[in-house]
Amino acid sequence: MFHDRVRLHVAAGGGGSGAISFRREKFVPKGGPDGGDGGDGGDVVLVADPDLRDLSRFRQNQWLKGGRGGNGGGGNKHGANGDTLELGVAVGTQVFDADDQLIADLARPGARVVIARGGVGGRGNRRFASATRQTPRFSETGLPGEELDVELRLKLLADAALVGLPNAGKSSLLRRISNAKPKVAEYPFTTLAPVLGTVESPDGRQLTVADVPGLIEGASEGVGLGHEFLAHLERARLLVHVIDVSGDVDAGYAMIDNELREYGAGLDERPQVIVLNKLDLVPTPPPFAPADPRVLRVLALSCATGAGMEEFRRALFELCPPAEPALEPEAGGEELAEYLAYRPHPGAARRYRIFRTDRGFRVVGAAPEPDELEQALRAAGARKGHEVEVGDETLVFE
Repeated sequence: MFHDRVRLHVAAGGGGSGAISFRREKFVPKGGPDGGDGGDGGDVVLVADPDLRDLSRFRQNQWLKGGRGGNGGGGNKHGANGDTLELGVAVGTQVFDADDQLIADLARPGARVVIARGGVGGRGNRRFASATRQTPRFSETGLPGEELDVELRLKLLADAALVGLPNAGKSSLLRRISNAKPKVAEYPFTTLAPVLGTVESPDGRQLTVADVPGLIEGASEGVGLGHEFLAHLERARLLVHVIDVSGDVDAGYAMIDNELREYGAGLDERPQVIVLNKLDLVPTPPPFAPADPRVLRVLALSCATGAGMEEFRRALFELCPPAEPALEPEAGGEELAEYLAYRPHPGAARRYRIFRTDRGFRVVGAAPEPDELEQALRAAGARKGHEVEVGDETLVFE
């Protein structure tokens, strides 16, 4: 089954805690602090993979987490950084946060974005040694990684997209001109999910054509999952409007054109080819030539007999010129952005830090609400009976 939307809960790895340790060797009774730093937590990264077609791989696992950083050790041993969790998504995937704000648009192969950053590792007690404090008996705990809910939405990348009323013959047309094998039957709504096909020209050039499920009146307002289907048209360079000539051609054209206009996103300005399909069902093709600059060509054909197919295939390659190659960055200049849009998350930095001491823990900075502080202390390793210093107070952790 084709999946173009999925909700995920992602959590980057927390940073490891710094160590409290002192060098103790024979003949070196006071060697000083040697506690190493904790490792940074692993990020959660999305990468646009051209070999993937949809988001179905996430249906089985919607809770994703980066690796935790290792704790520091004695002898100046630093903890290992947590493993980065790198996940492939289909090209054209957009990432939205819980407030429905766009985070990233992975619109080209190889594009990548960090959607959750790992927490910074804590410093070991060696880092706090100074001329006046030669035996620091505390270290930092690592910061937690970013944690958030996101929604992935796939918008297909196609050179041309077939659009029209249910049972207009879009799937039959795609089967005729491409390597795709969508389901074809004599009833409306046979196609329930978008289908991609590849059309090849004699000179080896290829075009990607998308068959979008049939639209009904009110699709622009979400009727019949219209929003989900119309979203797949947004990146097509050419719209192929398929009309059943055995019905009311003018009414069918006007209804679909109105839905495109109401939906917006530039669909009402996209160049179009009108295909009058099912020519075998009428004696002669009806006269239809709308005075619209968006309509580049009107073609009559029959998917049942194959009449007009070669002309339609040639028109596709003629009206979909090769995509312009991406500009190379100038020498010494900045590289092109890897994704079209990016809105950073609010930082995970706290207004306070938690230090591990030889008696328990110390909270430095503006202490949070009790529930948040308790959760942070538990994550830092606090257990019943540990002393917790908050400002001038010393509390016992329960």
